[in-house]
Amino acid sequence: MTTKNQELAAWVSDVAALTQPDRLVWCDGSEAEYQQIVDLMLGDGSLSPLNSETHPNCYLHLSDPQDVARVEHLTFICSDDKAAVGDNNNWMPVADAKQKMNDLYAGCMRGRTMYVIPYCMGPIDSPYSRCGVELTDSPYVVINMKLMTRMGARALTRIEKEGKFVKGLHSTGELDPERRFIMHFPEELSIMSYGSGYGGNALLGKKCHALRIASWQARQEGWLAEHMLILGLESPEGETHYIAAAFPSACGKTNLAMLIPPEKFKDWKVWTLGDDIAWLHMDTEGQLRAINPEAGYFGVVPGTNAKTNRNAYDMIQQDTIFTNVGKTADDQPWWEDKKHGEPSVDWKGNSYAAANGPAAHPNSRFTVSATGNKAYSSLAEAPEGVPISAIVFGGRRRELAPLVYQAKSWEHGVLIGAGVASETTAAATGEVGLVRRDPMAMKPFCGYNFADYWSHWLSFAGRTDTLPKIFHVNWFRQNEDGDFLWPGFGENLRVLQWIIQRCKGEVGAKETAIGYLPNEHGLDIADLNIEPAVWESLTSINDDQWRQEMTEFGSYLDSFGDRLPPELRKQHQQVLSALAS
Repeated sequence: MTTKNQELAAWVSDVAALTQPDRLVWCDGSEAEYQQIVDLMLGDGSLSPLNSETHPNCYLHLSDPQDVARVEHLTFICSDDKAAVGDNNNWMPVADAKQKMNDLYAGCMRGRTMYVIPYCMGPIDSPYSRCGVELTDSPYVVINMKLMTRMGARALTRIEKEGKFVKGLHSTGELDPERRFIMHFPEELSIMSYGSGYGGNALLGKKCHALRIASWQARQEGWLAEHMLILGLESPEGETHYIAAAFPSACGKTNLAMLIPPEKFKDWKVWTLGDDIAWLHMDTEGQLRAINPEAGYFGVVPGTNAKTNRNAYDMIQQDTIFTNVGKTADDQPWWEDKKHGEPSVDWKGNSYAAANGPAAHPNSRFTVSATGNKAYSSLAEAPEGVPISAIVFGGRRRELAPLVYQAKSWEHGVLIGAGVASETTAAATGEVGLVRRDPMAMKPFCGYNFADYWSHWLSFAGRTDTLPKIFHVNWFRQNEDGDFLWPGFGENLRVLQWIIQRCKGEVGAKETAIGYLPNEHGLDIADLNIEPAVWESLTSINDDQWRQEMTEFGSYLDSFGDRLPPELRKQHQQVLSALAS
């Protein structure tokens, strides 16, 4: 397979001349090709077969121990306009970045194969989708991109028809942390990644393209590229509403996207359209619609079991690539909180000994096609996307944020999104457990200045009268002993039901300084046996805590200087005034 697109052909030729691979392979995205590359990796030991009886067509990849997560401090947005990139990103001038990367790429693929991966982010026939091509020397990237994107011949056909695509160049290099960079050139729609084989650093269609580059594109073109799940909530009467929700990594996105209704709500259905990324466009009627640009899941494995996420757990029993989990003696994958089995080998390939650490890395992953999910919705392939009724923000906060509250307006909702804060997790390198501000859960992924990003969000208020309602949730409130106050998991459907009822105007709420909270009997919790004092804690606010929070948040907003949109400052002042009174 080659291409009729001269720009693409020339770029591939130029990169081959720079990197000097021994072989050049154009990927067609076929099942036969996937199996061929799997067999290649099994042969060289970079992939191991798992138990074919318990986990058919499942494989294990162990990465370099120093290459197990995103590296935000080595991730850059490259432009000659530093202010446009913003302090929320690492910045490097274009010429400097290209010189640094080209020096690293020189001859880096000698003895290797360069794979050309045409891919489409979003349904092949959707006007909302965008295409890209990744050049990589990693067969691991090829098989993961096969599961994560619409990859191969059909994507290439669309690229040749449109003549526009994101250029992504990746090499694992020597896997040296001192020679590792992920560079984004949004004005040129290009990405350069070197020195890492980890998902978000190497699968360039994912965070690099679908969020950092796409967020820049979205601002130019009038849409939103967001770190959001998409789910459909179908009532027993057959009415379905779609919700987009943004949480920082490892804070419950996948669990919510694949939520299984509790017994009391067994006649409800939850449809999964995406667990990580949403592209939101406004249609000709002013309705915000969403597509999931991805075709698969790259999920965190530890903590996944039949109770926490039955759909995910069942899904990864077959046709899955596991990365950095442990193994049992009979070659079944094993991870912490799996609930059955015993590890024999850890994620570094050594004999397991509990005293030496976890069997699975805390950020170990599964890669699997979305169609394997029992809650998969065929509308994930709908070219027109799905209409969004509600946008939900959330994070992991032990105190402060109530279980759920609603913004008073779109503009207030943007303030709520901008104020998202959560405890850090193992999905990014650094200390775990610190609270950091993560606006719209986009801190590691927004490809330009946050102040301009908030201005772009605010601009939607002037474009339509039918915008989704905005909410905030917090499943993670704890008491003084560290016990969770809310049961979570499937019971979160009760909160989603309230959210939809609020969108439809079917249930009242109490107004507070921070937004609308459920009335005493607003949520259906009669059978949960929650103590009145606990429920009061879940559905009320502490004015002193919130005054401190909003004062600290105001200082954060001040750091954006004159670029901060005046409307956001106005919304902030309104909340502070309400708290003072």
